[in-house]
Amino acid sequence: MGVTVDVAYKSLNKFTEILCGDKVEILQTKDSDIMILADGMGSGVKANILATLTSKILGTMFLNGATLEECVDTIVQTLPVCQVRQVAYSTFSILQVYNNGDAYLVEFDNPGCIFIRDGKLMPIPQNIREVEGKKINEYRFTVKKGDAFILMSDGTIHAGVGELLNFGWLWEDIAAYAVKQYALTVSAVRLANAVSQACDELYEYRPGDDTTVAVMRIIDSKPVHVMTGPAKNPEDDIRMVQEFMSDPAAKTVVCGGTSATIVSRVLNRRLDVSLDYVDPEIPPIAYMDGIDLVTEGVLTLNRVLQLLRRYVKNETISEDFFLELDKPNGASMVAKMIIEDCTEVHMYVGRAINSAYQNPGIPFDLGIRQNLVEQLKNTIEEMGKKVIVTYY
Repeated sequence: MGVTVDVAYKSLNKFTEILCGDKVEILQTKDSDIMILADGMGSGVKANILATLTSKILGTMFLNGATLEECVDTIVQTLPVCQVRQVAYSTFSILQVYNNGDAYLVEFDNPGCIFIRDGKLMPIPQNIREVEGKKINEYRFTVKKGDAFILMSDGTIHAGVGELLNFGWLWEDIAAYAVKQYALTVSAVRLANAVSQACDELYEYRPGDDTTVAVMRIIDSKPVHVMTGPAKNPEDDIRMVQEFMSDPAAKTVVCGGTSATIVSRVLNRRLDVSLDYVDPEIPPIAYMDGIDLVTEGVLTLNRVLQLLRRYVKNETISEDFFLELDKPNGASMVAKMIIEDCTEVHMYVGRAINSAYQNPGIPFDLGIRQNLVEQLKNTIEEMGKKVIVTYY
């Protein structure tokens, strides 16, 4: 089977620390997706450096086909040793899921992976190997649609220690909470945020340790097609619309009044514009049979870009962010679709110049449509999603 993944993570810095001592690396090969969570020893700058080096070394070597032994040996030889504890580098977890459904989990001293299948917690067998003197658990298995995996740093199980909880948040209780949240959430980002938010509350919003929750869900492929701007040559309008509508499985989004008019004319479908201004800064959406979402163009896409950048920054994801994402304006609806209900984006972009965007009174950060599209492409790719842009 061909599998697709939905990946997200949320990190909390130790209270008063500017840098997080945990690092998540999300990588793609031609036949697999890899998620690495490294937890650097201590906190602050030193921990951040250790975690970053560990995740980068593991990621680079895995991408180049190195064995686990070679990876661990390189880490041991590369990273410094704590003079007090005589312990090197950091703890880590690695989850690799291949397109054919095969999966490989490696765990070293992080809390165990939470594996949810069919709404139930699945046990992960202990298969301990000693590599360079380190006891590492390995697990090879096959995934199926709907599976969810949660990797965590030890800040999760330390949450509430000596405060709300005597001994912290037990792994079994975290897993039970995650199973309940899994039944309520629709995406990896919501599940990661729910568990992270619970940890933050147990810490009374003053985390005593760096805390990271990374989630990977196995889902169906969810392509999204976005059309914006008229073609440079009007004779290409029909071809542009036909290619935009070419995948019946894709969700379709049209951004721009001129683009919507072109789609309406080519498909011979009525275009109805809403009169509800739910956000004074974002023009209202429109409706057309067979199109999932019709919005205004550059203003809306600029707000979409702002929301996606907040998501990529990670530390700004909070309840307020989700409230913004759930708003019924065009920008929030597009951003929500890309973040939560999309695995790949194909953008169909017209090169015709719209004189309105050359007005010097419009803020420069709106940019020309093509520049905005390139920024969107780069940001969506940072989210680990594939992006194709076709110009007309």
